[in-house]
Amino acid sequence: MSTTGWLRIVLCTLSLSAFAQEGNEGGTEAAIRALEHEWVEGQSRNDNHALDMIFDNTLVYVEYGNLVTKGEYLARIKVASPQLSEIVMEPMTVRTFGNTAIVVGTYREQDRLGGKRRVRRWRFIDTWVKETRGWVLVAAGAAPLAE
Repeated sequence: MSTTGWLRIVLCTLSLSAFAQEGNEGGTEAAIRALEHEWVEGQSRNDNHALDMIFDNTLVYVEYGNLVTKGEYLARIKVASPQLSEIVMEPMTVRTFGNTAIVVGTYREQDRLGGKRRVRRWRFIDTWVKETRGWVLVAAGAAPLAE
C-alpha cells in the first residue's frame, strides 16, 4: 500500500476517534444537565430519596457563605413545606475533565412573600464526579445575583 493510502487510513481513524470522543462528551453533558434538572425537581417535591441518589455522601454545599453537609441539606428539605416557588434553570455551561464535570450557570426562583410576587436570580457552580454507580454531586455553591 502506498504512503498516501496509509495516510488516508490514519486520518480516517483519527477522525472517527475524535467523532466518538465528541459524541461521548455530548452524552456526558446531557446526563449532567438532566441531573441538574432532577435536583431542582427533587427539591421542589421534597423528595429526599431522589436527592439522596444524586448527592454523594461527602457533599459540601456552600449557601450564604455557610458550609452545609448532605445530611443537613436533606434534613432541611425533609421538614420544609412544599415549595410553591417556580425554579427555572437558565443557560449553563458543562465542562468535563476526565471523570469530573464542572457546571456553571444561573437559575431564576419565583415565590410569594407577604402576598407579593418575588423573583430572585442565583449563580451556581456544581462539581460532579463519575463513580461506578454513575454521576454524583460532590460540591456545590450558589449565590444570589444583585438585581
